Amino acid sequence: MLKIGVIGGRETVMGFKALGLDAFPVTDVAHAREVFGNLTRAEEQEYAIIYIEEGYAQALSAEIDKFKDSPTPAIILIPGRDGSLGLGQSALKAAVERAVGSDIL
Repeated sequence: MLKIGVIGGRETVMGFKALGLDAFPVTDVAHAREVFGNLTRAEEQEYAIIYIEEGYAQALSAEIDKFKDSPTPAIILIPGRDGSLGLGQSALKAAVERAVGSDIL
């Protein structure tokens, strides 16, 4: 069975843990990069969806871009405790534009 993981600051991910998702609290970009690499390792493919806090996603954009055209894992950006940086909305807009062929949002 495929899983859902959440990467971000402790305050961000612990609510998801209460919902039964796999939570991976990280303290810095290096740790986030390591966790993201472990979750996306090709030989495992355990995670269908990975939520990642926008602040960390910004620093890991090169790694995340490798998965933008693959169905799994779906990488979804979520706001951190300080609020949204607008990256999640931008990513959604770009995905819709690729799928539809024009900007409908």
